[in-house]
Formats: sequence, C-alpha cells, structure tokens
Amino acid sequence: MLEEALSAGDAVAAQAAPSAATLAALGARLRTLAPKVALTVARGSSDHAANYLGYLLMSRLGVPVASLPMSLVTLGQTPLQVRDQLVLALSQSGRSPDLVETTRALTAAGALSVAMVNAEGSPLAEAATVSLPLGAGPELSVAATKSYIATLAMGARLVAHWQQDAALLDALASLPAALHAASQLDWTPAVTALRDASRMMVIGRGRTLSIALEAALKFKETCALQAEAFSGAEVRHGPMALVDDRYPMLVFAPRGPEQAGLLEVAREMRGRGARVLLAAPDDVVDRDLPLTSSAHVDLDPLLAIQSFYVMAAQLSQARGLDADAPRHLNKVTSTR
Repeated sequence: MLEEALSAGDAVAAQAAPSAATLAALGARLRTLAPKVALTVARGSSDHAANYLGYLLMSRLGVPVASLPMSLVTLGQTPLQVRDQLVLALSQSGRSPDLVETTRALTAAGALSVAMVNAEGSPLAEAATVSLPLGAGPELSVAATKSYIATLAMGARLVAHWQQDAALLDALASLPAALHAASQLDWTPAVTALRDASRMMVIGRGRTLSIALEAALKFKETCALQAEAFSGAEVRHGPMALVDDRYPMLVFAPRGPEQAGLLEVAREMRGRGARVLLAAPDDVVDRDLPLTSSAHVDLDPLLAIQSFYVMAAQLSQARGLDADAPRHLNKVTSTR
C-alpha cells in the first residue's frame, strides 16, 4: 500500500499524454450536447472519487450530479430517462457485475457514458461510450491509493477540457511534483494520537468531503478503526452527541470557501474536549497536521489525501496490522 501510494504522482503524470486527445474530443462533445444532469456509477473508493467529480461539475458547470443506486437497474430494471445525459462510471478493476450491467443499460438507453477505469479492455470500459484509462498501472494492494488519486486527477482533467480551462490544465501538469511533496509531510502526530483509538470521525466539506469519506474507509480497511465521515455542516445534526473527552476527530481544512467553517468546527469540538487533528495549510496557526497547496485550489484535496495515505500505512503498522492484507477483503468485489 505504501509503495503504491507513493507512486501516485507517477500515475498522474503517466495519464496525461495518452488521455489528451480523447479528453479534448469528449470536452467538445459535452459542450455541444450540454447535458442537464449527470449520474455517477461507482462503489467504495471510486464512489468517493465520484463525489469529488460531482462537486466539480456542480460548482464549476452548474450540472446537477447524483450517485445512482445501481439496484434500480440491476434488480428493478427501472427504465431511466437518460438520453443525451451524462453517465460517469468509475472503477479500478472495471469488473464488478453491477457497475458493468448498469453502465451497459444506461448506454443502451441513450446516455453518453464515460468509464474512468484503471484496467484497459475491462468489461466496464467496453460497456461505456467513451473509456478514459486511469494509467495507474497494476494496483496490488487491496486498499486503493494511487488509483483513487488518479481518478480524482482524471475527473479534474475532464472538467478542465469541458470548460477549456487552461489554468486548471496547467495546474494538473504541475500536480505530480506537488503530490511528491505532499507525501513527504510529517503526519506522525496522527499516528501517536490514533494508535490506541477505537472510533473516530473524519470531517470535510465541499470538495474535501470526498477525501473525508475516503480517509474513513481507509481507517476501517487498513487500521481496523471505526471511522465515520461527516460534512462539517452536518456534524452538529446528531453526530456531535458522540463527542466526549479525547474523542478523536480528523478535520481536513485546506484552502477554499469551506475552510472557515471547518476551522470553526475544529475549535468548537476542541472546546467540547475532542482530540482534534486539524489538517490545514501553514497560515492556520493552530493546525496539527500540515497540508501543502497545489497550483489550483480545486486540486488541493489530492495533496491532502496523499499525505493521509502515508500516515495510514504507518498507523496500520503501529497498530500491529498489515495494511496489505486487510481482514475479509478482496481486491475485486462482486455485487449485483
């Protein structure tokens, strides 16, 4: 897991040239088609990546995005009205039966379906209208790391080409070096604080909710730590009742319009006795964990999760576990 996480920058660099022509053509097609809605089809880490992509599409293009419950198609055979709308199918392996069946059905119903998949030639890639290979190379660890970051990067590339946003494309070109820098940050205070924890919360909002969801999953997968993710806007609506003295909370607060509210949540929870681990840039004086910034604010979450992955591998070892062999889990999950 650690080796693959550290190679995320290489994966992001490797996907740029092979995908450029396909993305340029897809961007032009989307500008002409102008879909009114988009549906995402994904599970696990890929679904968390879909959350990030959905946020970009809604915030930058105004296109409403919803995560599709695949059982509507696989169990209910629901005839969804998706002609000329956008479907985004995200997967590392591209082999989960429910993803493949759902994407195939929506494509047949007239949707423009785009598969972001790490395994070229997979059934999912073949079921979609357009395939965007992630280029991360083989991922052997059960816990996805480099493929997750590569999916976030590919989603940002799609949006940049759709909008013809030169600034975002330039920022993506510098992203591999920024990911390497993020992997070198010292997050050992989190290892110390969480070595003996049994439960915790992970807080994000907006573009960082995706990485909060992903971090909570990785805590469960690799550290046997019961972690739940919440939006900073939702944690006061019930979950806060769980917070008692020294209750651990990881708060992701990179740059952006959501940062002020996340810093307020961190301060409030500290006041309630929680052991808050605040991940923030250098200009936040009471941060606990460092975050580095990218050349574009929309890419900052990729750097935050890169720093987290390195810490998660270290925490797994500190808790006497093997991050590469999580209990009861397989690399490919077959659901219908």
